[in-house]
Amino acid sequence: VQLQASGGGLVQPGGSLRLSCAASGRIFGINDMGWYRQAPGKERELVASITNGGSTNYADSVKGRFTISRDNVKNTLYLQMNSLKPEDTAVYYCYVRSNYPTRSTYWGQGTQVTVSS
Repeated sequence: VQLQASGGGLVQPGGSLRLSCAASGRIFGINDMGWYRQAPGKERELVASITNGGSTNYADSVKGRFTISRDNVKNTLYLQMNSLKPEDTAVYYCYVRSNYPTRSTYWGQGTQVTVSS
């Protein structure tokens, strides 16, 4: 199974983007899925995650601005990003963590988000 991330781009401060992460097939035994980001010179940080049960978690820096969701029929994960700030500029990576048949983490290839005027 491969994850294909898309939706990044250049946006002005205050703008919005929606990232998508489509799985090429069904992943069984999902524990959680979400988005990390990595800005130049900084460590990768968890932006948002959603468990198999639907519980969500957000980094403090994006609470109230970003929303994570999923479409189980389309095998697609989303990240709606509103009120974007220059400090949101980073490469965004989606992941899916599974525990069947073994504990595995699948990663998308990353999509660049640049917030600049």
